Amino acid sequence: MTLKECKKEEKMDREFQKKFKFEGSINVLTQMMVDPAATEKRGGAKNLPLRRGEILDVIQFTNREQILCRNSQRRYGYVPRAVMLPL
Repeated sequence: MTLKECKKEEKMDREFQKKFKFEGSINVLTQMMVDPAATEKRGGAKNLPLRRGEILDVIQFTNREQILCRNSQRRYGYVPRAVMLPL
């Protein structure tokens, strides 16, 4: 990884922490898959865009309805628990 890529990732992580009021280090708890039968959704203000069968990193189990996740493009957002499947 180049220095430029490292700095870009650090900046994205800082923006995530500010936007979601997340304190502490960003640790991946587990990985989960978006249900292949779920409908694809576009992302919103704080929601992550969903693609069928996509593997997401779980950052935090926020409540009964949503999970805070990160996708392969290092974008962060909330995902409904109803469309997530354990690996």
